[in-house]
Amino acid sequence: MRIAEVIGTVTLSRCHSAVQGYRWIIGVPYSLKALKANAAPDGEDVVILDELGAGFGHKIGVSEGVEASMPFHPNKKPLDAYCACILDNVTV
Repeated sequence: MRIAEVIGTVTLSRCHSAVQGYRWIIGVPYSLKALKANAAPDGEDVVILDELGAGFGHKIGVSEGVEASMPFHPNKKPLDAYCACILDNVTV
């Protein structure tokens, strides 16, 4: 799981039927160096499926890869990233 900051939302004109109706956000992951320095996120933007209602500027926990689709098990979803939590406080 990585920590990311929400920088926006995504609007889709078409999507896979398995993920139709879900909310999508864009997040920028933090490196450990950025977290320790309390700096801005420095990773590459990621499109994330969000069921929690994360808003602009929120820090979130993002699961990626196979783990991103585990909340929907046994159904299969074509996901790369899933917003697993909204973080109130991060201490490194």
